[in-house]
Amino acid sequence: MRLGLVTYMWGATWDIPTLIKNCRQTGFEGVELRTEHKHGVEVTLSTEERQQVARQFEEGDVKLMGLGTTCEFHSPDKQVLARNVELAKEWIKLAHDVGASGIKVRPNGLPKEVSVERTLTQIGEAMGELAEFGDGYGVDVRLEVHGKGTSEIPHIRKIMDVASHPRAVVCWNCNETDLAGAGLEKNFKLVSDRLGTVHIHDLVSDYPWRELFRLLRDMKFEGWTLLEEGNLTADPLRVMKYYRLVWEALAAREDES
Repeated sequence: MRLGLVTYMWGATWDIPTLIKNCRQTGFEGVELRTEHKHGVEVTLSTEERQQVARQFEEGDVKLMGLGTTCEFHSPDKQVLARNVELAKEWIKLAHDVGASGIKVRPNGLPKEVSVERTLTQIGEAMGELAEFGDGYGVDVRLEVHGKGTSEIPHIRKIMDVASHPRAVVCWNCNETDLAGAGLEKNFKLVSDRLGTVHIHDLVSDYPWRELFRLLRDMKFEGWTLLEEGNLTADPLRVMKYYRLVWEALAAREDES
């Protein structure tokens, strides 16, 4: 497993040089850059600017592992859906140009105007189209477990059954809904065959972190676990160093701990 940072709250005000420096100081190996933050990695970048971004991360020895978009595919409005799909394709092109291996997209709710089944199918079809498009660029499309209703793991499973292309993967998001119904282990195993990345949050919260990391170790997960922290702090570097230590303890095999 590898530890990275999502620039959702921590890192949102850092430009690329600061982000790279802070990740190296705290032992974070990579980053997922969220849209609309100070680093400015957006689809509007020119060819030269994209090359500069790629070069900065390569020379800084921090992996730009993904781009966090707000593209979503649940709207019953066909024009809104089409705009989001086309925008996601632009993000895929950007990911390729800056050296990122994937983009993050999200479901964001279940509209009342149509059936749940229809919405899940629509999201899955959009994911499938984007995964096929992304395959031409060597870019994964990572579906974050997100949104009211859509964050329920059985719903995510149905979406992924429709989006059967191997470039379409799940971004596990460590939500309370992971524990619903059959519980964490069964819910996790419901989508573990499509697992791409993991968003982790407050590692000292009540979420069953030990059990989650045991499940990751059991499946020999070698991908990215990415800290997406919504709690503000006056000293993020200090807390990042602390989280690195907690993460190392959780990620270690039992015979290492």
